[in-house]
Amino acid sequence: MSSSRRTIDDALRHEHDNAVGVLGDKIAEFSQKSEKFRVFHGSTNSTRITHFEREKMLDLTSFTRIIEIDVEKKIALVEPNVPMDELVKATLEYSLVPPVVMEFPGITVGGGFAGTGGESSSFRYGFFNKIVNWIEIILATGERVKASPTQLPDLFFGAAGSFGTLGVITLLEVQLISAKRFVQLQYTHVESLEQAIQEIDSAMEEKSMHIDYIDGILYSRDSGMIMLGTLTDEFETKSPKVRQFSRKWDPWFYLHVQKLGKQHQEPVTEYIPLVDYLFRYDRGAFWTGRYAFKRFHAPFNSATRFLLDPLLHTRKMYQALNVSGYSQQYIIQDLAMPFGTVQRFIEYVDEDLGIYPLWLCPLKMDSAESVPLRAKIGIQSHHDTPTEGTGASTSSVATPKFLLNVGVWGPGPRVQDRFAAVNRALEAKVRELGGFKWLYANAYYTEQEFWSIYNREWYEELREKYGAAKLPSVYDKVKAKEFKGKVNVVSGIRGILAAVRGGTGHLFSK
Repeated sequence: MSSSRRTIDDALRHEHDNAVGVLGDKIAEFSQKSEKFRVFHGSTNSTRITHFEREKMLDLTSFTRIIEIDVEKKIALVEPNVPMDELVKATLEYSLVPPVVMEFPGITVGGGFAGTGGESSSFRYGFFNKIVNWIEIILATGERVKASPTQLPDLFFGAAGSFGTLGVITLLEVQLISAKRFVQLQYTHVESLEQAIQEIDSAMEEKSMHIDYIDGILYSRDSGMIMLGTLTDEFETKSPKVRQFSRKWDPWFYLHVQKLGKQHQEPVTEYIPLVDYLFRYDRGAFWTGRYAFKRFHAPFNSATRFLLDPLLHTRKMYQALNVSGYSQQYIIQDLAMPFGTVQRFIEYVDEDLGIYPLWLCPLKMDSAESVPLRAKIGIQSHHDTPTEGTGASTSSVATPKFLLNVGVWGPGPRVQDRFAAVNRALEAKVRELGGFKWLYANAYYTEQEFWSIYNREWYEELREKYGAAKLPSVYDKVKAKEFKGKVNVVSGIRGILAAVRGGTGHLFSK
């Protein structure tokens, strides 16, 4: 690792400026013709059905340049199509790392900002957009501007979480922190929902130790594991347990954690290389990869996971999922709830859906700008059942400072109408309990329901002010669309073949 400053690469900056100029001209051309257009990034980490028309799209696949890493200022200047693994690889050369790194290596910097990106460090830093200092964005008129919390702040905060519907982001300055070689990870077994929520809440309040990462996995209503991570270069014991999760013979992270929970009732500590920790859920996409084995009635063991490992990383799995249409039969939702109502939400999932495992990840909400699209979160106090004696009680009022994200990923009904009904019921429960859903997944709300959660007046004013009316609206982008084709074993094989071949042809309209 180098400690010297990396200055701006003039050649890369020149390439960037030229590419932005071409892009701006293309956008201005669309504007003059009053044509709507979409932005093509070359890949997707969304489960929404997405198709592009070549003559009505902007191609940002080449915007993958890391233009600067400044060690003194601890910042990286990057284009939007830089994926997490490439950003981490580049910054680690200077012993730096972004404070928030999304768990899937293919998620891009631009996607993390314009979408919704959070991870186990988000209890400290908030969503990914909170570690971005400023953005360069081309408005729908073709004008290139810079936006930050002090320069065009309404555009800066509005662009975060609005899925590219205010303009086309072309450059971002990302904050960095000092990196360490390992994450010291403590696993604590819990035996109830109450205990799981209490452990997370207490860890966020912990003053005696520095915690960098917090997340949890519930394997059932009465069994789970809470993980607390600390960046470190040193081992506390002479014989430390060092564990890796990136090699094809390594265990999937969630299976390893489950095994530890069965073997140990007391907390267990391991040391994980930093990159292995950051992308620990990549192999198997948390645990959703297991459903592929079940769907094809294939044995699920260490040997089959080893042999099929190239297809079981998230980049390949998203490709197979979207081509096969299986995303329309599996519930894949992240839902952020106030601490005061999250237990009731998990009880609902347990009783009505029976989906496990569930992922738990606390999120910091330090201002109105922290909430994507100004979503209305929190419910009135007379509905609350906060945990006494913990910080959870302050999280269940109208403007909670922290939310607990619940990742609900599992099989749903195979009949489309029933599948939509289950998702709508899930969305309704989230609204009832004062939470909001992440919009990388299909949204089954009616337009009226959608805008009862998100701030339409504020959003439309921004669209009007910055000339973005010719871009698709955020509701147009995220609303559920019908999969045109049969979803069966044949479509599943088609998805596998698409993942093997690679490429992006499946994203274009035929």
